[in-house]
Amino acid sequence: MRKIQQNVSREPVALLCDSEEAKVVREFMAKVGDKWTIMVVVLLGRRPTHRARFSELQKLVTGISQRMLSTTLRALERDGFVLREVFPEVPPRVEYELTARGLSLLEPLHNLVAWIGDNWESIKKSRELFDQRPRGVGSDR
Repeated sequence: MRKIQQNVSREPVALLCDSEEAKVVREFMAKVGDKWTIMVVVLLGRRPTHRARFSELQKLVTGISQRMLSTTLRALERDGFVLREVFPEVPPRVEYELTARGLSLLEPLHNLVAWIGDNWESIKKSRELFDQRPRGVGSDR
């Protein structure tokens, strides 16, 4: 981990190739880049206070199970992207808030989403062309 901090000025893509650093970087990118994490961070970022109750998030994140939302929020809390606050009420109220680190992730995520929007039509066209290719000799499908 120390080596990664020393190489901060290196080209970010190079971190994916360097064998000692690659595992840590890929593991973190896989975690932060999964669909539920992105959705939760973006939805918290859209809230006026960057804060929401668990039940609110569950309603906002279409298709997520209670267990997956809990797992995602726990991972975000562990990595310092959200703070969890439990209020001593009956029933207990739990709220999650983006930290400064979580807020700093919003711009790259918004850029990624914008890139997808800008390129989605050409990606769909590439998929269609690929799917129309004949299968057979010389094909890896």
